Amino acid sequence: MALIETPAGQDITEALVERVRTASSSQKPLRIVGGDTKRFYGRPVAGETLELTGHHGVLRYDPAELVITARGGTLLADIEALLARHGQQLPFEPPSFGPLATLGGTIAAGLAGPARIARGPVRDCVLGTRLLTGDGRVLKFGGEVMKNVAGFDVSRLLAGSLGILGVLLEVSLKVLPVARASRTLRRRVDEQGVIGLLGAVVQHGLPITGSFWSADELYVRLEGSPAGLDEVVPTIGGEILDESAAASLWHGVREQTHPYFASARPLWRLSLPATAAGAALLRADRVAFEWNGGQAWLSGVARQTIDLITRTAGGHATLFRRDDADHGTTGEVFAPLPASMLDLHRTVKRVFDPAGVLNPGRMYADL
Repeated sequence: MALIETPAGQDITEALVERVRTASSSQKPLRIVGGDTKRFYGRPVAGETLELTGHHGVLRYDPAELVITARGGTLLADIEALLARHGQQLPFEPPSFGPLATLGGTIAAGLAGPARIARGPVRDCVLGTRLLTGDGRVLKFGGEVMKNVAGFDVSRLLAGSLGILGVLLEVSLKVLPVARASRTLRRRVDEQGVIGLLGAVVQHGLPITGSFWSADELYVRLEGSPAGLDEVVPTIGGEILDESAAASLWHGVREQTHPYFASARPLWRLSLPATAAGAALLRADRVAFEWNGGQAWLSGVARQTIDLITRTAGGHATLFRRDDADHGTTGEVFAPLPASMLDLHRTVKRVFDPAGVLNPGRMYADL
């Protein structure tokens, strides 16, 4: 199937361009909003709302090419439903955090779900973008084929930029076929043994596309051919969940509706060396591991404790969700950057948003 941009879509683009140019000339900040389902993520932004939901629609999709192109305001649920009808999926299994999540917000947030350990981060799936910069230019980067990677790959840079570099008008993504079969295993293992177990599993090269541990329960998802999975399941052991229970479990992990995430805030996300992630620095009911131990979640823990863990084990921490009481505060969310790296971020920001009007302060106070 092939869809092309309609005149109505062009009109909406022109209206967005004019709105951004006006804001830039008057130096009035804009808060870019799609479905606003990830408003909790990052620092709060003050400014007029730039609404993107009207700028929606799939522009091009050919299942044989494994590429889809859609406008930034297109609902993530609509894209996933379209792909599912053709037996395909977004490789990075993005969380939506609500039915109004949009494609542009998904890419700008750069958040990946359980399958990231097997299929890579969001940026690896972005083939091309059409971007509205802070001074009203409409620029196109990349393309719609996986071999089009000549020059500096700006499209990958935009993944996870939280809108501080521009408004994502269009995004082209590579997609993948849904696996022929899946098995989810559950087994009991304490936090002293889980990282070692996962490390051994990884060394065996098993087709793991998701792992999650909390409260002494480990879940591992494997995908591939039915016969191949039947051979490797004994390597991990444990109980095989039925399809319904497995789907519910991974949806809960992806969307953070799993009981672990219902515990006290704040919620911290830590990226740690796998060998350090199992350090028993906290009670087991406050820690969860994903991505074979490479990502840890800690809830209801003070910042001082988080700083101690990252200094001791290495890695970095993100304040993923704040306490409800301090939702509107402006404290730092992401790990501090070295001065040279922060200067580079500022330089890139000035290139794409000279007046600094797009989502100012969303990542760091002076970006």
